[in-house]
This record gives sequence, C-alpha cells and structure tokens, in this order.
Amino acid sequence: MEILDLTAVELGERIRRRELSAPEALEAVYGAFRARDRNWNAYTAFEIDPARTAAQHAQTLLDSGETLSPLAGVPVGIKDNISVRACLTTCASRILRDYRAPFDATAVRKLKDAGLVPAGTLNMDEFAMGSTSETSCYGAVRNPWNRGHVPGGSSGGAAAAVAARECVCALGSDTGGSVRQPASYCGVTGFKPSYGRVSRYGLIAYGSSLDQIGTLARDVRDCAALLDVIAGADAMDATSVTFPDAGFLGALSGDIHGLRVGVPEECFGDGVETDVGERVEAALDELQRAGAELVPLRLPFIRYAVPVYYILATAEASSNLSRFDGVKYGYRAEHYTTMEELYTRSRSEGFGKEVQKRILLGTFVLSSGYYDAYYNKALKLRQTLVDGFAEAFGRCDVIASPVSPTTAPALGASLSDPLKMYLSDVFTVPANLAGLPGLSVPCGFDRQGLPVGLQLLGAAGADSTVLNAGHAYQLVTDWHKRRPQHSEEVSGNV
Repeated sequence: MEILDLTAVELGERIRRRELSAPEALEAVYGAFRARDRNWNAYTAFEIDPARTAAQHAQTLLDSGETLSPLAGVPVGIKDNISVRACLTTCASRILRDYRAPFDATAVRKLKDAGLVPAGTLNMDEFAMGSTSETSCYGAVRNPWNRGHVPGGSSGGAAAAVAARECVCALGSDTGGSVRQPASYCGVTGFKPSYGRVSRYGLIAYGSSLDQIGTLARDVRDCAALLDVIAGADAMDATSVTFPDAGFLGALSGDIHGLRVGVPEECFGDGVETDVGERVEAALDELQRAGAELVPLRLPFIRYAVPVYYILATAEASSNLSRFDGVKYGYRAEHYTTMEELYTRSRSEGFGKEVQKRILLGTFVLSSGYYDAYYNKALKLRQTLVDGFAEAFGRCDVIASPVSPTTAPALGASLSDPLKMYLSDVFTVPANLAGLPGLSVPCGFDRQGLPVGLQLLGAAGADSTVLNAGHAYQLVTDWHKRRPQHSEEVSGNV
C-alpha cells in the first residue's frame, strides 16, 4: 500500500512499529507535492529543510522510547494563516507575502511537542475570506475530483491536499464553515471543535469570536487523534477553555444506540440540490440502522444565521485587519507623500478585492448612526441562535444536515455571484455563531461525481458525542475511503 493512502493513525502505527520512519513519511509527502501540486495548487510553500529537521527530531524521540502521540512522526499540513516559526505565514495575501512568523502557534507547538511534523503551508482564500479558495494571491485551488470546480473555502488547500494524497492530515481554521465546507466539497473529513477547545494563539484573526482551528483528514479517527494533541486551555488565549472530556480517539466506541439525531426541516427544503438531499437522507437512514433515533426538529432561527454572521464577521475583520497599515510589518507601498497616502496605497495594493469589500462592510456596520441598526441588532439575534440551539439540544444529542445546499460549484461561478457564495454557508455558520462543534463526513456523490457531505452538530463541549456519531457512520460506509484518480502517482509503497 502507498504511504499516502494510509490514514494518519495507520501511518503513526507503522512508524511506531519501525516499518518506516518519520523522515520517510515526510519524503513521501514532499514527493507528492512536487509531482502533483501543479494540478491542484493546494500549497503556498513547502519549506523542506525545517520539515526535515522536525522529522529527524521526531524520529530521535521515538528511537529513545519517548511516550508520544499515536501520530508521532506523521507529517501535518498547516493552513497559511496559522503561524509556524521562521516559515512563511502569509494568509495567501500580498500584504503578508514575505512575512515569516517569529513564533509557533500554540497548536503547532503542541504538534511538534507530540512528535508530529509540520510539513508545508496550505493555500486558502485571502485572510480566510471566501468559500471557494479562489481569492488567494497565489491563484485558485482546484478540486481533485474535478479540476474545473472549486475545493471550497477558506481551507480549500488543506481539503484538496488531503483528498489528492499530497497530505496525510492538516490543520485549518473555521470561521463560518471553512473546515467543514471544503471537507464536504473534496470528500474528506473535517472537524470544527467547540469554541475555546483549541487555542487561537498564533492563528491570524479574521473574526475573533468565530474563528476556531480545526482538523482535516481521511476519517474521524484521524481528526480525533489530532484533537487529542491540540486541544486544551492556553494562557496565551483568554478565550480558550478546559472542557471536562478528553481522550477523543479513545472515546470512539462506534456505539450510537439511543443517540437522538435531530433532523431540522429547514435544512431539507427549497435551495437544497436534489442529489445533496437524497445522499444526506440516505446517511440518516444508515445512522438509524446503526441504532440512532431520528427526531424531527424546527429551527426557525436558522434564517437569521447568514445575515448575522456577515455583519459580525466583517465588523471583527474590519477591526482585526486595521493592524496591516504598511508601517509595522507586511507590504508597504513604494510611492506616497503623506502618512494617510501610505495607509491608503499599502492597503489598496496589498489587500484583494474580497478582503477590501468585507473591511468596508465591517467599517460601515460599526460606524456612528449604523451601529445600533446593524451590529447591535446582530448581537441580539446571535443570542437568539444560542438560546434556540440550547433548547434544541434538550430534545436531541446531535443535529444532522447537509454541509452545503450544493456540491462544489464551477470555478468562477461564485465570484460572479457573491450573494450565492455567501448563502452557501447557510448550514455551517450557525455552529460558529453559537460556538458548537461541527463535523463533516463524506456521504456520497452527485450525478457529476462530486462529493456530498453530511454535517453533524453537537452542544457546546459535546465534541466527543459528535465525533463518535461520525465514526459510527464511517464504520458502516466507505465513502471516506474513496479517492480521486490522479494522472501522476508517486512512489512510496510499504
């Protein structure tokens, strides 16, 4: 079997049994990147020297008998907005094109401490603003199932790399579905933890009350094993929380007898493509056969989610991105005569159009005269969503829905219709607004051969429940084992 067809947990087991080494696993990933990435544009950079140093260090720890993660020695791709010390961390933006992070994000430091190997930075929508991974200054990422379609966003590079076997597993960030939606479009597994479960220190902020580092991998076991490594409170992040449950991989029993699965009627009506609805309904039948109870739900507050999200997210983005002014770090315009002109030119030349649009919208909703009409009202409606989910989880344990109303759109289609792109987030943004854990698992394909994803949401802190439900589904299906066909393969058999 090829190294990169192994799951992360399987690869970790091979490394522990000395059937292959951490440096060999890294070279397999690097070889796949060099041979295939021109097809997908999933990476922004792959700095092999520091990765080789990390792989050799991991192997030394393993050889010395250190007790490490089950994933020790496994290479992990890192989304280009998560800081990796001394490596390019650019948010796929011209304004940070030459920026090298002076420190590791807490999640990255934990990966290294556990013996995992950060390997390459992954392409994304600029500053995580987008749902298609087409707004990157490095060019659009392509979907490995069909190069004429998008991989989703903003963690599209991470999802594409995992699907294309250029990467074993990856860290992404999820502000409104940016892990789950590309996972769905690319036929891989993506998990967004409860807000505060994973430290945001070192994650370059888009919307601080919404952002959460998440995981993308081949299956739920891999996501759980990664979460075991990166979860936990952090003194460097005041919003991080210590939740009572832990040991996510060990908690995957696959037993869901008696699990109450809420099925909201609002997620299966108009706007959901027929193929998507049918595949998700078939997935619900599988969960029911595995012992779960399906509970009909009404979630009328869902209709507020998209407008509330885009008001709050753009307002926070307007504040967070004000630090990029051409003075302290990042891109600086060459021609200016006044400080105001320096700011204006640096930001106009450094930021792409989608980022500029969201900064302008965020500044508008925070401005005097409009704050109460938009931002303050959105905060109140956000609380309505939080209360609505709390009531719903009194009647069920997880909530199931499609990840997105459609499968992956064609390249260029969403950028020409931004409103349609924003509405594609209708089922994912509620989890970020309410701080809930959310999982995307592959559940089939549409008539074009594009993947469909099932989303499972849980109450805040119920990450283990959500992961176990997804694991139970993957025990009785094999959608997560399907892989796109490649025109070129790399060596690395074990």
